[in-house]
Amino acid sequence: MSVLETITPTRPDLAAIKMRQHDAWASGDYAIIGATLQIVGENLCEALDLRAGQRVLDVAAGNGNVTLAAARRWCEVTSTDYVPVWLERGRVRAAAEGWTIDFREADAEALPFADASFDVVTSSFGVMFTPDQERAAAEMLRVCKSGGKIGLANWTPDGFIGQVFKALGKYLPPPAGTKSPARWGTREGLSDLFGAGAASINAESKDFIFRYRSAAHFVDVFKDYYGPVHKAVAALGDNKGRLFLADLVALIERHNTARDGTVVLPGEYFEVVIVKS
Repeated sequence: MSVLETITPTRPDLAAIKMRQHDAWASGDYAIIGATLQIVGENLCEALDLRAGQRVLDVAAGNGNVTLAAARRWCEVTSTDYVPVWLERGRVRAAAEGWTIDFREADAEALPFADASFDVVTSSFGVMFTPDQERAAAEMLRVCKSGGKIGLANWTPDGFIGQVFKALGKYLPPPAGTKSPARWGTREGLSDLFGAGAASINAESKDFIFRYRSAAHFVDVFKDYYGPVHKAVAALGDNKGRLFLADLVALIERHNTARDGTVVLPGEYFEVVIVKS
């Protein structure tokens, strides 16, 4: 037996990674950014062809973009996340609009619901960040009824947000053995995660258009409010933090389509509709 054959691959500590992720997402104030993404939730609900009265579970719901979009279509909605402050922001939004929604703290990798409890299960830029991707996908399939739908909005690896995470990875490499969240934004990844339990998987490339006052404004908002960037800048310290933010400005300027000093930037994502077997 060779030396290489005796080496056991290092298994990532998924529980520890999840705890660090929780701390990162709870930092900043994602609801500020999340609210700008509302159109994605509305479009996803249209792609799912939601019907009034359907039972909808929103997983890793953040501040409730899909949650609210489904409620506006008179669905019976349960909204879940593992960051309590985000659920509270969702509650405030729902109360302001007069919707009755069930908000529950829940881990996407261990959903506290019986098998086949929901007609539709959704997640918008949420479940893709779970450390144990296979388990999270299996849980979504488990709680969805046969013939029901799973709807996802996932950033792609080559789109703008995928590039942001690649830029960040130059300064803070991900833990060894972990899988990229952008796997959820590829057809191969979706097939690996859901194929065994799916009658069909339809993934369409879409663009969310980021609109900011300037590249500097874009960076300031992400630095202050987007948890992973907020936490990373603090961890990198002054020198490396400045270098990372400079890389982020350069990335924004490369992707920006506006020529008037503002930012109009397409961010590719997959709009996914899965029909469960």
